[in-house]
Amino acid sequence: MHNSHDYASTELRQVNSRLISAILLSSFLSSLAAAATSQARVRRIIVSCRHLGAHGMGYNKRSLLELSRKLTAADIPTLISLAADHDLSVGVQFALASQCEAAILPVREAAVQHKVDFLDASDVMNLVSDFAGCTPQAQEKALETRVELGKLREEEYARIEQESKRKAEEDLRIQRNGLKMLDPERAKTLTHEERVEVYKRSLAAMGLSEDGRMTAEQKELVQQMYRNMVLGEPGPAKPQ
Repeated sequence: MHNSHDYASTELRQVNSRLISAILLSSFLSSLAAAATSQARVRRIIVSCRHLGAHGMGYNKRSLLELSRKLTAADIPTLISLAADHDLSVGVQFALASQCEAAILPVREAAVQHKVDFLDASDVMNLVSDFAGCTPQAQEKALETRVELGKLREEEYARIEQESKRKAEEDLRIQRNGLKMLDPERAKTLTHEERVEVYKRSLAAMGLSEDGRMTAEQKELVQQMYRNMVLGEPGPAKPQ
């Protein structure tokens, strides 16, 4: 009787688990469908607000007015999700700017999170600051945010440059240690960690990694390289 009860409880838990999984999957798929529908609607609105100008079809102050009427602040997340679309990027900037103050903070945060390019975000602020449909307070806030975005962009570029320099120096150091391994006496001065670095760099130069897929011959070669380069055993493997 006890076993029968346990079996029934197990079956019930399994059914509940499958039911919950089905509900979660259905919810996830519904969210994806809703997001796709929202993107399609917003895309149509943006494209419909292009007008013929001196350089062909594009966006202008009339576009800003139309977008401000057809879109709402609730569309801002969808607009940000479309920012990476190169063909629609200018239209997205105008669409975001049409929402005035409501778009300022989300666009700033999207730039910090690399969802929107810093320069594109600055362009949005320029549009807001010059859009008569926005309040003077929103225009002023947009100008302040544009200055802040400029500083954040400079900091980001400086960080990237510093990281690139650090990686170049690190790579040069490992290369030099690799040359040391060609001399048995100089190789003795390397620590275990330095040997591992040279070994991994050599694998990468060959397009291989310890946890990647390899043929039997490649596995044998990698094992020989490890014994030779990390453990210091004699062998044919040399740093790449």
